[in-house]
Amino acid sequence: MPKRLTDNLNSLYLGAANTLKPKNSRRKIVVYVESYDDILFWRNVLSTYENDSRYFEVMLPSRDSLTKGKKSAITNLLGESLGQNMIACVDADYDYLLQGATETSRRICNSPYIFHTYAYAIENYQCNARNLHEVCVMATLNDHELLNFSEFYRIYSEIVYPLFVWNVYFYRLHDLRTFPMLEFCNVARIDNISLQRPGKVLEDLERRVHRKLMELEKQFTDKMMAVEELKGELKKLGVLPENTYYFIQGHHVFENVTLKVLIPVCTVLRREREAEIKALATHDRQLENELTCYQHSQSSVELMLKKNRAILDCEPFERLKADLEKFLSRI
Repeated sequence: MPKRLTDNLNSLYLGAANTLKPKNSRRKIVVYVESYDDILFWRNVLSTYENDSRYFEVMLPSRDSLTKGKKSAITNLLGESLGQNMIACVDADYDYLLQGATETSRRICNSPYIFHTYAYAIENYQCNARNLHEVCVMATLNDHELLNFSEFYRIYSEIVYPLFVWNVYFYRLHDLRTFPMLEFCNVARIDNISLQRPGKVLEDLERRVHRKLMELEKQFTDKMMAVEELKGELKKLGVLPENTYYFIQGHHVFENVTLKVLIPVCTVLRREREAEIKALATHDRQLENELTCYQHSQSSVELMLKKNRAILDCEPFERLKADLEKFLSRI
């Protein structure tokens, strides 16, 4: 073999071999998260910022136990200090909205090495209305759009917003009994939705919210001005009537709102696809094979929702990205 060709091959080989070097040749930033479900979310977020000089390793806060949770992630059970090479990424919960009213809130809001979702939790991002149609397509393989999810969640948010502000108000006072989150979520739930008349479930919601608002305003007339002032402060934090669902308890939005809407939608979409197969099949064997193939190709709505990797172009996520970029620009 000619020497020049041999040299070229050796160069190509060495170049390829260099790409196989372990990640240890790059700077590692350890990322502590709260639970198993958080690992995939934060891996997807942080992978955008990996390059030839740095990478992230996302893990639970302990290597020798099954301890999980926000407190463990931000206090670091390994006894090491959070810093440029070790950060925590957690759900904001209400800690962001409390703005220092508790010790945990102060740490979440002030530490340059603790990053939070701004939205209540990762589930709120998974329920991003702009991508729910794609979730339905992934689950059913049917691209027929049955519901305007963005409009549905806008109306939902505007309905529950006044009651949400009351809930945050009491939590800022460390009053967890007068109007607890559990009661708020019970009022802010979505019941069985009819796709023939999807607005009815929102009308029912509005009646429940109105009744509770009247009860609170009658009982706490002296606090109404403070609640109105809180709306202005929450606006500065990114909470608006039309995007309230990002800041409500994540599991509630996931289970008692989004799945309550998506499951009926996906049921109809599957029936549509199955009816199409039955209409186009030319004989029983083809019908059986096509239906079996389609059924095997479907996915769980809940699983697809959890794996939702939509580009998160909402305002809370923009704040999170800005924090990460500011941190990375300094190291």
